[in-house]
Amino acid sequence: MEKEVEIRLKVVTLQDVKQLQKISMETFSDTFKDANDEANLKEYLKNAYNLEQLKSELSDLDSNFYFVYYKKKLAGYLKLNVSNAQTETHDINALEIERIYIKPNFKRLGLGKYLLNYAIEKAKELQKTSAWLGVWEENINALNFYKKMNFVCFSEHVFELGGEKQRDILMKLIINE
Repeated sequence: MEKEVEIRLKVVTLQDVKQLQKISMETFSDTFKDANDEANLKEYLKNAYNLEQLKSELSDLDSNFYFVYYKKKLAGYLKLNVSNAQTETHDINALEIERIYIKPNFKRLGLGKYLLNYAIEKAKELQKTSAWLGVWEENINALNFYKKMNFVCFSEHVFELGGEKQRDILMKLIINE
């Protein structure tokens, strides 16, 4: 069976909010728990992924969430923003890739690349001139992955995790049609 057949995307709806909350908390924790203070992580999870916050994000017409399934099992998710839903710059000609998270047992299967390529295709479909994202400066694997995918650094911003301020690198891909 080919990978494309094994991988499937589903648009996340309000009816999926509890499943979105569960995978959001699980994947964020898995990614950042070893390098961060537990109390700061818990505070962040409580604020960023409470049901009301996620319902608000799901209701925003300028944001889209997608679940990715691998062999019919939920493996991760993607969040894309345009227009005023973008978290940093509100460039009408850009698409923000706000979240790409994969569950631990589904990493190294090409799902991150699949989701990133999907986001780039979505940006092209929407006639955007660039796609951008933020990545923690200490997340070396992610930084290297995005560089390999031709994203370049263009700025930075402060990301607050609980009471701790961290530096995120903002990376952009110029899209040529």
